Amino acid sequence: MEDFYQILTLVGLFAYWLIAAGVVIRVIIKRRSIGVSLAWMMVIYFVPFFGVLGYLLIGEQNWGKARENRAKLMYAPYRKWFADLYQFRQYRPKELTEYGHSISSLCEQRLGIPSLGNNQLELQSSPQQILNSLITDIEEAQSSINLEFYIWHPGGLADKVAQALIDAAKRGVEIKLLLDAAGSRQFFKSHWPKQFKQSGIEVTEALVVSPLRMFFRRLDLRMHRKIVIIDNQIGYTGSMNLVDPAFFKQNAHVGQWVDVMVRITGSNVPVLNTINSWDWEVETNHRQLPEAPECIKLNADHPIDMLQVIPSGPGMPSEIIHQVLLLSIYQAKSKIVITTPYFVPSENLMFALTSAAQRGVIVELIIPERNDSTMVKWASRSFFGELLSAGVKIYRFKGGLLHTKSVVIDQNHCLIGTVNLDMRSLWLNNEVTLAVDDLAFTQKLSRLQQSYIDDSTQLEHERWRKRPVYKRIIEQFFYMFSPLL
Repeated sequence: MEDFYQILTLVGLFAYWLIAAGVVIRVIIKRRSIGVSLAWMMVIYFVPFFGVLGYLLIGEQNWGKARENRAKLMYAPYRKWFADLYQFRQYRPKELTEYGHSISSLCEQRLGIPSLGNNQLELQSSPQQILNSLITDIEEAQSSINLEFYIWHPGGLADKVAQALIDAAKRGVEIKLLLDAAGSRQFFKSHWPKQFKQSGIEVTEALVVSPLRMFFRRLDLRMHRKIVIIDNQIGYTGSMNLVDPAFFKQNAHVGQWVDVMVRITGSNVPVLNTINSWDWEVETNHRQLPEAPECIKLNADHPIDMLQVIPSGPGMPSEIIHQVLLLSIYQAKSKIVITTPYFVPSENLMFALTSAAQRGVIVELIIPERNDSTMVKWASRSFFGELLSAGVKIYRFKGGLLHTKSVVIDQNHCLIGTVNLDMRSLWLNNEVTLAVDDLAFTQKLSRLQQSYIDDSTQLEHERWRKRPVYKRIIEQFFYMFSPLL
């Protein structure tokens, strides 16, 4: 009997070795960045069984067969909707700057979505301004409101938004609400979903989390977009979830979250609405493509306000926003200013930032002094030494958890949206970014970034080099896992 158990043990170990080897081979043939592959191989071999299980659950961009099949059937009608935009007067590629033209060309080739002119952009930078503006637009809505958020957290002005939606539904406005199931779990535990449904508001959970589903798709794949569309004429997107910061994560000891939203009117509102329609159809199998932009006649002296809408995530070209970000950095001639709450860059992004600084471009990185993610905090710190050595200026914002995601290039062009500078946002989640080729808006954003710098402490290279050894060890530990964060 003892010999039997010994043989059984050896067979089990050999079987596990075969499984682990097979998974490692799969990691390699996926041809991702070397850092990501090495991190997964380390997890697989240093965390027996759980490493293999972890990779099978969250190692690949598994969207779920039902969603993948549905998306394949959706490509043709959505591709045609975007292709029709090239016939509109707002499609004026000759009016783009050199920077805007390169971004637009990339997005046209990979996404089939062109840059369009005739947009009016309003930068909103305080929660009161954002939520009160949203309430006012909801109160004036005539026909439809579509909302999509990662987090809806009840409390404060967020409840006033909810009541405004209920009042709008009662007067006949059609309202659809799509919320990430994990990010908005507090909302789904509250009384609001029941009240919404009783008022005729359609409420859908995106990417529902359950033990059974983890065997069919990644549990950490999230709907991270923030989009509001009112009457197909007014749009909002940016970094802010539907929360009142005074009532959100008060026990996290990071201060109130600091965000921005962009209020948009003009030709790109239907484009944002179509992205929302895509997400809605993926979850519900119900199609409701919006009307195309109005084909208005533009005067010669009319401001162009060129804007490129860039969605990313499963079902869309891989790493498109990552490509746009790298292209923007490599085109910079004088200055790059970046704000992000979570900074765990890819190898390519680190190389682009350090190369820019080394060729004389001023590179300023603004991050929160305190972070609500311990792993991200330590992993982020592991990159500071290399950045500082290259001449990158790092500012740590003291006024709360800086959640704004923005990039300003040469104070002439900018990127603003939902994307964090980490692998999860750049590779995995459903995101949306605006590439703005408009000087006036970019300068407003640049002034806002400077206000963040004024409320920050600059990290000094010499002082950073003298940090305790134990901190260096912790940083290096989390650095090894940074490609997976």
